[in-house]
Amino acid sequence: MQKGIGSRPTLADIEAAAARLDGAIMKTPCVVSRTLSAILGCELYLKLENLQFTASFKERGALNKLSCLSEGERRQGVCAMSAGNHAQGVAYHARRLAIPATIVMPRGTPLTKISRTREHGARVVVDGANLTEARAIAHRIADEEQLIFIHPYDDPLVIAGQGTIGLEILREIEGLDAIIVPIGGGGLISGIATAIKAIRPTVRVIGVQSKTYPSMVRTLAGDDVPCADGITIAEGIAVKSAGHLTRQIVSDHVDEILLVEENSIERAIALLLSIEKTVVEGAGAAGLAAILDYRERFSGLRVVAPLTGGNIDLSVVASVAMRELVRSNRLLRMEVPISDSPGTLAVVTGVIGELGANIVRIEHDRLSLALTPKGTVVDIVLEVEDLAHGEAVREALRSRDFDACII
Repeated sequence: MQKGIGSRPTLADIEAAAARLDGAIMKTPCVVSRTLSAILGCELYLKLENLQFTASFKERGALNKLSCLSEGERRQGVCAMSAGNHAQGVAYHARRLAIPATIVMPRGTPLTKISRTREHGARVVVDGANLTEARAIAHRIADEEQLIFIHPYDDPLVIAGQGTIGLEILREIEGLDAIIVPIGGGGLISGIATAIKAIRPTVRVIGVQSKTYPSMVRTLAGDDVPCADGITIAEGIAVKSAGHLTRQIVSDHVDEILLVEENSIERAIALLLSIEKTVVEGAGAAGLAAILDYRERFSGLRVVAPLTGGNIDLSVVASVAMRELVRSNRLLRMEVPISDSPGTLAVVTGVIGELGANIVRIEHDRLSLALTPKGTVVDIVLEVEDLAHGEAVREALRSRDFDACII
């Protein structure tokens, strides 16, 4: 079994990886977002790694590692642990190369990622409360079955594969000031930083972690205590302990690491969905979240944010979209006390319709003891243009003697 930790990859290793991946991995577009640039005050480019076949950059490192296995190692088969994206990358390319693959995924991994990993032909073992426990189980299975372990980040060949993103960005964008990269275990930023600092060292390489899982920040500060289990929308970077090889590379080549709030990651997902019409998972949106939280640092700069993955459950997308409508005051909840008599509700809905608002949900509360037996409260969820539109609806109802209030 290979533990995967070895010497640091070099620029030559990353260039060799790019040659191996040529034709098998999409060279994803790096496009300027004019709308987000105007909102954020910087020239923002988005590297669309969510367009890879498995919707994640993880394919790059997985394929580079698999391509370097000997014939004997390929016959043995491989084992990996992952919350989803590394799992899919290994499973998909292992099947392409006729290599048996076993993937250990922790309990609580989004069902979309589990089902897609199975669809790519891997044997999937769902076990372990978190990535740390899943890693221990994967190592045990690899030892018992003599499989080659494919580490998700602490492997020089995996890191070199991820670093090919840096090469592509530098070839596409002149005058780049900074690149903002999500950090879980640190494989992606290690590869990108190695490439960028070797070719264009003046470009700032900035890492991003969720405040829920600041493992690399803690490690570089001398605190090796693993992060506590937490709830995060960015499970792809929910790593409790930084990698051993990656922490060295990050320490030498990454300029700074920013921490972002969960709320900012959620907002970034919603902005990318509504403005760029692209679906991005929490970890993939962390770079944009950092610009939202620290926009003054990037004012006037030419910046790239890799959208590292798009594997997110539709139920989460729906929830994020609806919550963003609430946050932006496009969905409002209104209470309207009325008399419980025929035709009264029709008057209320008629006023709302006349003002161009849309009723999303409507319910009666006839049991409130604050009302008379002949009264009821209508609880209405309205879709409006903005808060001013909602207030206009409320005032129109009040002009008809309905004591409406926005709650």
